[in-house]
Amino acid sequence: MKKFTVLSRDPAQTRELAARLGALLKPGDVVALKGELGSGKTEFVRGLAAGLAVPPEVPVASPSFVLVHEYPGRLTLMHLDLYRLEEITPEFLPNLEEYLFGDQVAAVEWAERLGDLLPPDFLEVHLSITGETEREITFQGFGARGRELLAALSGHLGECRP
Repeated sequence: MKKFTVLSRDPAQTRELAARLGALLKPGDVVALKGELGSGKTEFVRGLAAGLAVPPEVPVASPSFVLVHEYPGRLTLMHLDLYRLEEITPEFLPNLEEYLFGDQVAAVEWAERLGDLLPPDFLEVHLSITGETEREITFQGFGARGRELLAALSGHLGECRP
């Protein structure tokens, strides 16, 4: 299996799906989030945080203006939002390598802006708007760990369309 797609009917279902993924994540995992504005990338990260046991009183918000938020949980979650960056340079993200190759989990919104800087192993999550609250979410695994996560997640979900 190279990728699969699921339909989320609302933000709560998107968070639940992401929480299932979060429970599967291990140190060093990278989740590359793609999709237009308003497609649910930050909602997805909120679900990842829940699956990683980030305390519910810790607010998970888009780090658009600070670029990175760190959340404590079963594993530390580094939430990067690259929306404002046209070019990734060390001045803007001096710890980028540590975020992407460290012992924490990295969730990267607008991950396509990383280009070749993405590690070889990651799980891509593409969110598409299909209705007022509906989203089509496509998962694709890259590298051995990305494919392993893809297989594990597909085993935890009911309604998948290959």
